[in-house]
Amino acid sequence: MGSRSGDLDPGAVFHLRRESGMSVDDLDVFLNQRSGMLGMTGVRDMREVHRLASEGDADAKLARDVYCHRIRHYIGAYLAALGEAHALVFTGGVGENDSWVRSHSLAGLQKLGIVIDHVRNASKGGRARFISPDGAQTAVLVVPTNEELEIARQTSTLVAGATRQQEPVYYGAGEA
Repeated sequence: MGSRSGDLDPGAVFHLRRESGMSVDDLDVFLNQRSGMLGMTGVRDMREVHRLASEGDADAKLARDVYCHRIRHYIGAYLAALGEAHALVFTGGVGENDSWVRSHSLAGLQKLGIVIDHVRNASKGGRARFISPDGAQTAVLVVPTNEELEIARQTSTLVAGATRQQEPVYYGAGEA
């Protein structure tokens, strides 16, 4: 994450409170606004992290490795829970635009059926595209987001719903 801590052992919060004397509000700011990439490298933008790493910055190199490791960790955890995956989708700023992160995040997952075509992965484009080889066990895709369109759709649905008389919803015992 750009500035949030991500997964954290709850004991770390208590340790920070005891050892640093941070207030609850200070801990909130620290964990939600000053951690993640920002805490590890001093910057939150992955493009800047790549630049720093290419200049030899050890913290930036470590942060990229941790970032990709955590993605691999979650892919493995989800596969363990689901048993299989038909598709894996990269989206959002880093997911859509960073072939380095995609390839390093999926490195070593071939035995789980997750493979990318490095030429497809390196290609640019503002459209959804497969970056896995044809016939791969698990399809790997890059899907652009369109947050503005989604906000407009949800707003339209909300406004349309507000103009109709809504029926009250009643819950029975044990429902909420």
